[in-house]
Amino acid sequence: MVSTQLSGGDRRLPSLTGLRFIAAFAVFGFHISVIELFADPDGAPGVLDYLFRQGATGVSFFFVLSGFVLCWSARPGDSMRRFWRRRAAKVYPNHFVTALFALLLAVAAGAVSFWAVSTNFLLLQAWVPDEKVYYGLNTPSWSLSCEALFYLCFPLLLRAVDRLPRRGLWPATVATFAAVCAMPLVALALPDDLHYWFVYVFPPVRMLEFVAGILLARIVQKGLWIRWGVLPAATLAIAAYFASGYLPLGFSYVAGTVVPLALLIPAVATSDLHPGRSILRTRTMIWLGEISFAFYLVHQLAIRIVDRALGDREWSDPAGMALSVVMLAVALAGSWALYRIVEKPAMARFAGRRAASRPVAAQPAQAT
Repeated sequence: MVSTQLSGGDRRLPSLTGLRFIAAFAVFGFHISVIELFADPDGAPGVLDYLFRQGATGVSFFFVLSGFVLCWSARPGDSMRRFWRRRAAKVYPNHFVTALFALLLAVAAGAVSFWAVSTNFLLLQAWVPDEKVYYGLNTPSWSLSCEALFYLCFPLLLRAVDRLPRRGLWPATVATFAAVCAMPLVALALPDDLHYWFVYVFPPVRMLEFVAGILLARIVQKGLWIRWGVLPAATLAIAAYFASGYLPLGFSYVAGTVVPLALLIPAVATSDLHPGRSILRTRTMIWLGEISFAFYLVHQLAIRIVDRALGDREWSDPAGMALSVVMLAVALAGSWALYRIVEKPAMARFAGRRAASRPVAAQPAQAT
């Protein structure tokens, strides 16, 4: 085990910032793979489906990462009110702007639902077991509905974790993982049409991953992390990512990848505590990580806009791949603009002095 004990916010974790974009890009690839972009189903679509059919598991990574980073950067004496203000300043301005843009697209297409719009702007959409509601407007924002619950509960969750004895942190983490893996079995007691919503969307169920992130952060800070390096952790996470696609449907959403993805986060975090070079800490990867939240909220809007502008048609493999690159470029440009024009000014204006004067480890990646 790693014996060094660390207090909250002792060190920045730039590699986790870089890793955030990889998870966001997996979600982007998933959304590219599920649209009917290619005319030949056996060509490029087959490759994209193989590479990105489990891309939605990037959301699970974000949920664990949120718990880990918020716990890592927590400092004694911080009030609930200041914490909630910072989270609102980080999340809601980006969400409001992208939701408003999605609403304009929906109005132009003549497909507006009062419940989808109202719950989306209030970040309550994930609580409604109706796909037209929780995936309404800007689809990826459903995960922010989950994050809103996480943030509301975080001060109490952190207090509960800190009351655990040091020797109880690993058993609690294992129990949390077991609870996540048991959720597809619990869902069997529900009507068939609620299985997917319960396992993948329902905020209280997804909060288990957030709790796992909090526990893992405390494990690292208490010097209890196992000697599990980045290379074996990344290998296991990649293997689980591809293998989980062959699991029964309910287990492929979250249960098949939660443990490997969760263990990757502290492995990468502890690598930042020691000097050395890493591709995740390069200037480019850190920049991409900084705009990854904006990218997550913008990318599907970019896909829709480019697809509709070009006639919503099917393309040959080379043309479809080129179009995917164009969609990525549009998403990156829109993400940079949203980050610079909305996210950074909102954080500077509303997050308070602590955010402006004392840098934290790494901004948590909202998901989805």
